[in-house]
Amino acid sequence: MPDKPANSEKLVSWLRAAGETSRLRLLALCAERDLSVSDLAQAVGQSEPRVSRHLKILSEAGLIVRVRQGQWVHYKVTDSEPAAAFVNGLFAQLDKSDTVIARDRSRLLAATSTAPKTQAPASESRLGRALRAFMEAGAPTTTAHSALVIGVDHLELLEATARSAHACAAIAHSRRGAQAARSFAEREELTCRVILATNGDSLVERDIENAGSPFDMVVVDRFTGGGGALASTLAVAKRALVAGGKLWLFERYDSLEGARDRVVEHPIARIRRVLNEVGLTCERLSPIEADGEHMLAAVATLSFQTTSTTGVA
Repeated sequence: MPDKPANSEKLVSWLRAAGETSRLRLLALCAERDLSVSDLAQAVGQSEPRVSRHLKILSEAGLIVRVRQGQWVHYKVTDSEPAAAFVNGLFAQLDKSDTVIARDRSRLLAATSTAPKTQAPASESRLGRALRAFMEAGAPTTTAHSALVIGVDHLELLEATARSAHACAAIAHSRRGAQAARSFAEREELTCRVILATNGDSLVERDIENAGSPFDMVVVDRFTGGGGALASTLAVAKRALVAGGKLWLFERYDSLEGARDRVVEHPIARIRRVLNEVGLTCERLSPIEADGEHMLAAVATLSFQTTSTTGVA
């Protein structure tokens, strides 16, 4: 049975998304294989932020999809019908010897063929480097006694934390994540003990006990997202922090978007509110964009009321 054809509204949305020179070029590249924002930017000779905006339009129209490969987010043409049929039909009308498309392919081939084949995904991630830079800008001037990483999505953060402390522990969401973190730590000669979370969907007191609290530094790397889940994660993470210590939080921007009491709450306001509600004072907060990802990074300390009453929360 043939696939149901698209209605006029959907067809117009596809035409608008693809009907721009840069987006058509990006779509042609993504039709060949899945590619990162960095790959695509080099191929079309444009900045990554600009390419990211074009990819967002194509993605929202349903013509391309995001695919995570390790620390990278790649993009490829959708396999879902009838959008896939629209893309195939579109390129059936394009001259295969088109000089612009051919030049883009040549640039892409040159960029990917000269990239180090043995380079680890973590060291290639622009986003990871940006997150690490944010963390290092507010890191203690002296080596911390102990540090805890909760979530191992960005191995650059694991590396920065481990190198900033005499002792380091990390809590991974999944067995696969734990294995990747252990392999990375071994390769980079990092002293870091990696444990598997009791429940991959949430952080619990037992995880903190297994990690061996308390800690001078706690880094929460996308362990959960948004709403009450983030609040509960931070509430547990805070208990692992010694008085005078710091907590870093890295979370995806879109996971923090949503409504509260029917009023739309901005992600930055949500971060500040949640930190305050669990007894943490936000010292610095910054949006970070790279590799097509939009994240919020924050650093916080224990609130005065918390430290003055208990010493360790």
